[in-house]
Amino acid sequence: MLNIKKLTLISFLMYYFTGSLTVTTGNIIDSISKYFNVSISNMSFHFSFLSLGILIAMIVNNYIRKIIIIKNQIIFSFYLIIISIIILIINNHNINIFSFCVFLFGFVGGISLSIGTFLITNIYDNKKRSFFMLITDSFFSIAGIIFPFIISFFVVKKINFIWIYSIISFIYLIIFYLTLITNFNEFNKLNKKKNKKKKRFKIENILLFLSSLFYISAQCMFVSWIPIYIKKYINNINYFYENKTISIFWFFYMLGMWFFSYISKKFDIQKILIFLTFISSILVFIFLQCKNINLLNFIISLIGFFSSSIYTIIITLSSMQTKKPYTKFINLTLIFGTTGSFITLNISYFLLSSNNTFIVLCISNILYFIVFIINIILLFFTKHNKFNNYK
Repeated sequence: MLNIKKLTLISFLMYYFTGSLTVTTGNIIDSISKYFNVSISNMSFHFSFLSLGILIAMIVNNYIRKIIIIKNQIIFSFYLIIISIIILIINNHNINIFSFCVFLFGFVGGISLSIGTFLITNIYDNKKRSFFMLITDSFFSIAGIIFPFIISFFVVKKINFIWIYSIISFIYLIIFYLTLITNFNEFNKLNKKKNKKKKRFKIENILLFLSSLFYISAQCMFVSWIPIYIKKYINNINYFYENKTISIFWFFYMLGMWFFSYISKKFDIQKILIFLTFISSILVFIFLQCKNINLLNFIISLIGFFSSSIYTIIITLSSMQTKKPYTKFINLTLIFGTTGSFITLNISYFLLSSNNTFIVLCISNILYFIVFIINIILLFFTKHNKFNNYK
């Protein structure tokens, strides 16, 4: 039991680590673009290497998990973090070297997400799996609450951005320590047995992959450019207020995670998903019609709350389309989500070259609605009630 608790805690911290990396992008992109003397749209392209690193790591991890045990993957990732920090410290305003370091951080983040999800979906069954997935994902949003304030302080005090990545790296030091004192042996044997049979893709799997792709595209496009949008369209707003809005989003995102982790025990998660995608689409549309900062903060708190569990439920449903969790389906759901993040930053690069963040957020709103439509269709194909006690 103690070992399971340590494995669960490692999963929590892995999501917190990746959340810290992802949230940092939108909050420091303006100041870092000035540091390297490039445009924000150009900086967006360089930050896309974070998502590229996450994406490649997830694809690679899908194949190496049976060869390299989880403990060794985490130890290797810790060495990559150390290398990244050292390169950042000795880097002299070279944006290409910065992109390489961001890629390495992303690669570790991808391994972390993949391992964190893998642990939770294999340790817990049925409703417990949904509950712990939501709690695990809430650690992603906790990072979203804390780091905008840390970043704001660093930017205002003109402290080098390297220290932000050093703080993030400290999180992985804790993961590294926990890994050394945790036994993965029985867990590795258990999962080798679970993944012997190959499964074929069915319509429900494809729909969940697409939901993951479009939802993460929508969320990244929305969250990443909120600070820039507020700065441009709302008058007399200082740097702290720009990042405060993002912290509000992630705070209510966390509350939504906890709330829906309880609700998921009482209701069918597929129907919860349809409700959440519909409400989120409407709220994002209303957000784009407002110009009052207080009203914007209220609406974004609702967006954070109601969109909080969408991605986690998609992953959980993907794990429930078979009698036993099939790692390939779960990992592909994560890979499609990360692909959405990578595509988003590159699309944003071209759209922001016209200096119009409003268009970017409108596209985000369309993508939210597409996810809602996909999940209406999924209702007729999902097998989660057949293989799990979820009625």
